[in-house]
Amino acid sequence: MEYKMLKEKYNKFIYKNFEILEDNENIYLKYYFEIQNLCTFSPNITIPKKEYEIFNLNTNLVKNIAFHIGMIESISYWKSTCSEYFYIECGKLSQEQIEWFKKLIYFGLGEFRFVNNIKSSQADFIKIISNGNFYNLEKNKNVLNDVIIPIGGGKDSNVTLELLKKMQYKRFGFRINQNEVSYKCAKIAGLLDNEIIEVTRKIDPELITLNKKGFLNGHTPFSALVAFLTYFVATIFGKKYIVLSNEDSSNESNVKGENINHQYSKTIEFENDFRNYVKKFICINGPEYFSFLRPISEIQIAKLFSELEEYHKVFKSCNVGSKSTPWKWCCECPKCLFAFIILSPFLYKEKLIDIFGKDLFEKENLLQIFKELCGYENIKPFECVGTYQEIRYAISETIRKNKSIKLPFMLQYYKDNFEMIDLDILNYYNNNNNLPYEFEKVLKESLKIK
Repeated sequence: MEYKMLKEKYNKFIYKNFEILEDNENIYLKYYFEIQNLCTFSPNITIPKKEYEIFNLNTNLVKNIAFHIGMIESISYWKSTCSEYFYIECGKLSQEQIEWFKKLIYFGLGEFRFVNNIKSSQADFIKIISNGNFYNLEKNKNVLNDVIIPIGGGKDSNVTLELLKKMQYKRFGFRINQNEVSYKCAKIAGLLDNEIIEVTRKIDPELITLNKKGFLNGHTPFSALVAFLTYFVATIFGKKYIVLSNEDSSNESNVKGENINHQYSKTIEFENDFRNYVKKFICINGPEYFSFLRPISEIQIAKLFSELEEYHKVFKSCNVGSKSTPWKWCCECPKCLFAFIILSPFLYKEKLIDIFGKDLFEKENLLQIFKELCGYENIKPFECVGTYQEIRYAISETIRKNKSIKLPFMLQYYKDNFEMIDLDILNYYNNNNNLPYEFEKVLKESLKIK
């Protein structure tokens, strides 16, 4: 269906209400959205209490965070029609807050706009009108301890889990919609079951129905939801740090010449925006949110991960394979090929084939994806992958380390057609980050960076 037709026909989206409920076992966040003259939605989120100490849920601070989770959750439903007007009936946003959300929605849906050929300015993409009551800025009255680490099952969060063992803080894993891979990674990292916070997010089935009918669909800023949801959990459970595993490489655009980034809500720009927003509009002294791996690149993370052999047969980051049971590497998608490339300087050949089950450098059908990852096409695959420079470096280094063997198809193709890269990339460190000193010290020591 066409963007302009949907935007005009269903021109009113309403964030009607939210609820915070609880029983002996769980906390429930329930949300109520409506696309006027089309349908209603009621997604929900469940947070197990386990034996955690829980601070009072009936506070303006907790309600404020829950309200904001709904603002992010609503994006998945609003995008079905891109309604011109977004009405909020259960909260009030200042003009500054409205502009913050307009920016997040516009750039967080950058891939969505590109794929659906939506031409719109940031100012015109969405008009937000709020008619509820303000939630005032609060001061946290509780003592905060420990760290929460979101775990996805890929190499990045596993590196963070391992390196933070060196600190005095107790680690808590955070998982959304449990899968066996992230659970196994948490257990390898030494976390007990009561140190794994497991959240279940249920999408309203009406959204799936709209998708099947041809309403607008595409990538949303999921990491922004993770940001507000971990902030909620850290607040009610009294955790001091929310430690992400987003790296410097996530800042690169996927489309040359345009600011369209599949990973927008993983960028340093969003991280800074989020940190400033919560301190200005939610809590003056709440949990601290930052990415531990922000100063370094995917290739450096791959080097660190290559030494964590206990994770090699368990970790997964293939989105296609995640839809199968058990989760597996599909060995056909950009994410699989990227993971293979970035680990190849350190694990090629036998160890890497043992992980993936085959040599992806021999798969001639992946050549187009290979060229896109290397930056020799206009668009980088819309996946969480590294920069052109470090991908070229990884390939070049793998070629140099395998001079004595007959090169597989892709490595030979690269050698024959593209420039070999030789940079001091493994000593890279970006000081534009939010790491507290004690965390930065651990990271630099692990990389042997002074």
